[in-house]
Amino acid sequence: MVAAVNNPDPPGRIVVVDDDPTVADVVGRYLVRDGHHVECVRDGQEALRRVAEQPPDLVVLDLMLPGIDGLEVCRRLRARWPIPVVMLTALGDETDRLVGFETGADDYVTKPFSPRELALRVRSVLRRARGAGLPDSQPDSVIADGDLSVDVTAHEVRVAGTLLSLTSREYDLLVFLMQHPRRAFTREQLLNQVWSWTFGDTSTVTVHVRRLREKLESDPTLPRRIVTVWGVGYRYEPEAA
Repeated sequence: MVAAVNNPDPPGRIVVVDDDPTVADVVGRYLVRDGHHVECVRDGQEALRRVAEQPPDLVVLDLMLPGIDGLEVCRRLRARWPIPVVMLTALGDETDRLVGFETGADDYVTKPFSPRELALRVRSVLRRARGAGLPDSQPDSVIADGDLSVDVTAHEVRVAGTLLSLTSREYDLLVFLMQHPRRAFTREQLLNQVWSWTFGDTSTVTVHVRRLREKLESDPTLPRRIVTVWGVGYRYEPEAA
């Protein structure tokens, strides 16, 4: 029996995509227990159709799906909607996780998994996507630097007025670096201070920095904003006054 718990965060509408009915049922029941509204679908095509009809707050996405696989579903989701994605898969190698993050996943849970841990991760991703719990949040509702602006209240990032589609992890990393201009951080520090990870592959940070550069920089190979500090890590370089 899955008992209800007290979740202080507002509920979300979640689409669970998994072709294994047992897994989908377990995941769905634990998320419902956490207060969320859950819909389960069996394949990627149906998931894309349901998201297009009514975009949810988050998608839990199995990687191994019939027809369109989870990576392709994630790519199509990220191309059209700023919807957080938690990947759920039996592929647990570090390379597989990095591919998932490269594709735009916000988190990655491997099978076999703890349903309670998955529910907590979903809660954490939703909280970040809603703009809550940002590290060292400042009272200003907008952080601006040249043509780059971050509306913390609306959880929106724009470059020259164009709205960017960032994952919650990309957003958190950008806000953290902009709040600490010209301060160099190691990859380990960023893992811990931005995402509260006490362990993990630091190449995850490298992946998210590269994705941010592709979205923010006019020439990602010669970044002006998020620069590499050789032998250390990264820092945010504000435009000259």
